[in-house]
Amino acid sequence: MDDELVSLLKQGDQRAYTEIYARYHAGIYIHIFNRLRIREDSKDLVHDLFSSLWHKREEFNLHISLKAYLYSAARYKVFDWISHREIQSKYVSSISNFMSVGECVTDHRVRERQLMELVESEIAALPPKMREIFELSRKGSFSHKEIAEKLNISEKTVKKQVNNSLKILRAKLGTTIFTAFFL
Repeated sequence: MDDELVSLLKQGDQRAYTEIYARYHAGIYIHIFNRLRIREDSKDLVHDLFSSLWHKREEFNLHISLKAYLYSAARYKVFDWISHREIQSKYVSSISNFMSVGECVTDHRVRERQLMELVESEIAALPPKMREIFELSRKGSFSHKEIAEKLNISEKTVKKQVNNSLKILRAKLGTTIFTAFFL
């Protein structure tokens, strides 16, 4: 009986298609739903399967029973759906991860730049001679002896100026920021 329906389906007979749908759609829906446990997606896959059957009716060659063919096609629809969901899940996870890491990195860079600007403004606010000695010591990596020779002052004065600048910066920036940048 299914062979006759398939033959009529291949000729474009809508009543044959309707009969095939009426016979098999409920069983195929249950078959798909038992694997997915999602009603709407199961309905969509059943619809896709029967829609595909109608659109490919002219090249439809059946080597097994219609029932076996439809259940096999349903199984492949489920496999495709699961595969698509896994890819979609990985993509969403990847985007989510990128967004959280990206925001973190961007936020970190913005905060770092703001802190650097704060530190630089506090260094710029030091008295000119103290700032010059401090910058040579911390940014130029000169020793106290080298700074003393360069500026023609005593090593003791250099040491005192560096210590005073550190005290001022610690007081203005707070211990945490000061420690992060100068120790």
